[in-house]
Amino acid sequence: MKPSRPSRRSAGRRAGLPKARRAADPAPDGLTYAGSGVDIEAGDEAVRRIKDHVQSTFGPRVLGKYGAFAGCFRLDYNERLFKRNYRDPVLVSCTDGVGTKVVLAARLGVYDTVGQDCVAMNVNDMIVQGAEPLFFLDYIGINKVIPQRIEQIVKGVADGCRLANCALLGGETAEMPDVYAEDDFDLAGFAVGVAELNRLIDGSEISTGDIVLGLASSGIHSNGYSLVRAIVEKAKLDYGKVYAELESDQPLGRVLLEPTRIYVRPVVNVLYRYRVKRPVLGMAHITGGGLPGNVNRCLPENVDARLSLKSWKIPPVFRFLQKKGGVSDEEMFRVFNMGIGYVLVVRPHFADSITDQLSRAGQEVIQLGRITEGTGKVVLA
Repeated sequence: MKPSRPSRRSAGRRAGLPKARRAADPAPDGLTYAGSGVDIEAGDEAVRRIKDHVQSTFGPRVLGKYGAFAGCFRLDYNERLFKRNYRDPVLVSCTDGVGTKVVLAARLGVYDTVGQDCVAMNVNDMIVQGAEPLFFLDYIGINKVIPQRIEQIVKGVADGCRLANCALLGGETAEMPDVYAEDDFDLAGFAVGVAELNRLIDGSEISTGDIVLGLASSGIHSNGYSLVRAIVEKAKLDYGKVYAELESDQPLGRVLLEPTRIYVRPVVNVLYRYRVKRPVLGMAHITGGGLPGNVNRCLPENVDARLSLKSWKIPPVFRFLQKKGGVSDEEMFRVFNMGIGYVLVVRPHFADSITDQLSRAGQEVIQLGRITEGTGKVVLA
């Protein structure tokens, strides 16, 4: 059976429906769907354009016909198909969007990066629980379907799915001119993964002396963009200008649109290297709330995570925005990741080995601090 992609719909109508089965053309003076702002033909063209991008994410677990009403994904124990078998599998799911980063993407006319952001915001959350992503679905709400634009958005989603080793199993494009202003769009996603029941990670075994490792972010990722745009407006910055303070040859707009880093492959590979031992005790995806508002989510109530601000260099983009906006240190660390996109709490004996594995996988690894007695807080010192 050929791998499939369930159809992407336009304004609630199944894309790709043969013309012979559509309703008869209205009278010349009658109202039409296109006249009300929804272009069915553009939706069909968008579906044709994204097919190759979508199918580039498929593996042998995806079943069915492209254009079906729903996607099919195998969950079995056929060792000819799978590298890993699950004795007691637990499905893990999450949903998230890109937030107001899409406003910046629309303003700059750059649509091929936010799709990766959307995937990252979901799968990076998922692996915190020790799960392996299986498949992803996306939703695009937009003022007007422009096929080339939809293709770029979905290409970014497909790029992210390949980085996360998951299939882009389905999606929806809703053309809603009454909801979205001209050129506006929104992007959200939903991911499903699997974990072994006795390998789920919840932080409950974290204790004093454990080591906190941080993985560098690729930039701002996908949180805090309302503040970013406010800073740009207040300081009268130019998205098209190259600023020396950013230490980049890219203009400000491109620096701000750098996609969220996807940590799936290096983290999952570390987790599956240890089939019996449990060296990784807790993890956190650093999103809105920064280090203080996310690392605490994996801590027991009797310990703190004491992190040294001297252990890593804060990337130039954050200092640039802080200076231009006159933002306090406390607010910066509360809103942004400040250069640390993901955190692992590991047993001391394994810290060097795990650091080496992640470094060889291309990650910049920082030993941020240790776990101490406390009350479940993150202490930045």
